[in-house]
Amino acid sequence: MMILRSVEESDLEQLLELAGAAGQGMTTLPTSEGALVKRIKWSLESFAAEVSQPGEEYYFLTLEDTKTGRLAGTSAIFASVGTSIPFYNYKLLKLTQVSKKPELKVETELLTLANDYAGATELGTLFLHPDYRGGGNGKLLSRGRYLLIANNPARFAETVMAELRGWVNEEGESPFWNALGKHFFGLSFAEADRINGLGNYQFIADLMPKFPIYTNLLPKEAQEVIGKPHENTAPAKALLEREGFRYRGAVDIFDAGPCLEAARDEIHTVRQCRKFEAHLVDEVMEGEKCLVATRSLENFKVAQITVHQTALAILDISRRVADEMGIREGDTVIRAAERKS
Repeated sequence: MMILRSVEESDLEQLLELAGAAGQGMTTLPTSEGALVKRIKWSLESFAAEVSQPGEEYYFLTLEDTKTGRLAGTSAIFASVGTSIPFYNYKLLKLTQVSKKPELKVETELLTLANDYAGATELGTLFLHPDYRGGGNGKLLSRGRYLLIANNPARFAETVMAELRGWVNEEGESPFWNALGKHFFGLSFAEADRINGLGNYQFIADLMPKFPIYTNLLPKEAQEVIGKPHENTAPAKALLEREGFRYRGAVDIFDAGPCLEAARDEIHTVRQCRKFEAHLVDEVMEGEKCLVATRSLENFKVAQITVHQTALAILDISRRVADEMGIREGDTVIRAAERKS
């Protein structure tokens, strides 16, 4: 059985393995043991905290194969970004200039440094090990986060965004970084990414150019990847768009990966979540497969399971599944039905 749950201290060793498999470019899943220890501690404290409005909480989730105990993937939520440390991105703006004599019209694009997402909730750290791709595991990793949001809306901002990894070549180099950032930072893409992943964001504010950049001054290969996701994140982009997230012209300052955004309460899964009382049975004979999550923050778990709605607000759940998820008779659970289209 695959269960998405809050991270535990004992996950560290396997998280290091997942970080190594994810490769460079995923700054929120660092390969540094010290950085991962901090993220685990940060998440444990966030889940335990009393929260009335989003702050600097971080909710780190892991996907576990309960049959083997192996971690198959990760996902996370940053409750509010850009509050104490600036959260920068480039905003892609169109500029039209017209001349009367001679009659000319020039259309170009500008990259402008911005922190428009200050205070927004960020989805991040989405990674699924290649061994587990398929079978609905990617959907569980991605959609499972929305059940945490739906169950605890006060912990998250009204705007939710996701910053996707940008396109890199076969050597792992970013054409965008090589054309722009490398000239100001004097670092390779891999090194800058590593520093950023350790949480040292201040060097961005210190060294990044503050003036708009004309994209037509960049090499063609750099222009072509602005807003283009890494090939491995294309499925994640599709899942976000399916939930109502849209690209509004903001891109990552390192690799120009696209930023997608949505209103928290308009995210499809959040909007159609419902609360039910759990009724445990030996076996669910007839029913439908859907995402079900516990309501308890201390024992937050999500799984895609077969349930049967026997009354207006009662769900039949098998005892075997309930035992694995820590659900008891009469507990309130939250359900997100499988999307039909």
